[in-house]
Order: sequence, then C-alpha cells, then structure tokens
Amino acid sequence: MDNQLPVDKFVEIYQQLNSTNLDLLSDIYCDNIQFIDPMHEINGIVELRRYFANLYSNVKHCQFDISDSFNSGNNAFIYWTMHYAHPKLSSGKTISVEGHSKLIFKDGKIIKHRDYFNVGELLYKHIPLLGSVIKLIDKRTG
Repeated sequence: MDNQLPVDKFVEIYQQLNSTNLDLLSDIYCDNIQFIDPMHEINGIVELRRYFANLYSNVKHCQFDISDSFNSGNNAFIYWTMHYAHPKLSSGKTISVEGHSKLIFKDGKIIKHRDYFNVGELLYKHIPLLGSVIKLIDKRTG
C-alpha cells in the first residue's frame, strides 16, 4: 500500500472497512480531519473512529462499493454506493444509497472529507409511518 496514490489507498481501505479494523482510518486521515455529511460534522480522528464504531454497532452490515473516482491536485471525488442493513429499518433488509465524496489531501492524507447523499433514501423512507408519508409526498410531487 505504500506506493499507492492517496485516492487509491482511500478506496482500498473503504472497501474493506468494518468494525474490527477502524484503526485503518489513521492510514488515510490526518489527526485533525474534518468529516462532514448531511447529518454530522466531526472533527478529529478520535471522534471519527467513534462515529464509525457507533455506525457499525447499530447495523447488521455496512459495505461501500466505489464505482468511480477522479482526482485533481489535492482534491479527489469518489462516487459510491453504500449497502447497509439496520434491524429497525426496512424490516432489516439491505438498503442501498448512492452518494459521492469530496476529499482534500494534505501531505498524502485526507484533511477534509465531505459526503453528499440523499438522507431520505438513507434513513427517512425506511422509518415505519414516516417512510409512508415521504413516499406519498414523493409520488405527488414527482
């Protein structure tokens, strides 16, 4: 892994990431990483590990499939599909959500990671009762 480009290393680690190997996050993220997604803003590698530990403790499984990546200078753009199953969502069935990430590198590690995805597709549509209301609204507006 030492001769890999930073974006390739990111892809490799995310495709194998799970609850037992969260120490791998330090291989790709700076200690003062800023991680932002539509529901969270996390600062620092310790908090990021805690976030992922919590994520993995609440799901039956979670996997990222990276479909494409581009990089330009210190910026990289990753396109992915997250597949996860949560016991309280969608009767425990696997949910798939497409998204993308913008990564900013400094000295070969990620200093800023921002995720973009549809929170409704990730969560809200799969909550009993609320999901039915959201699907009805989508149907009427679409």
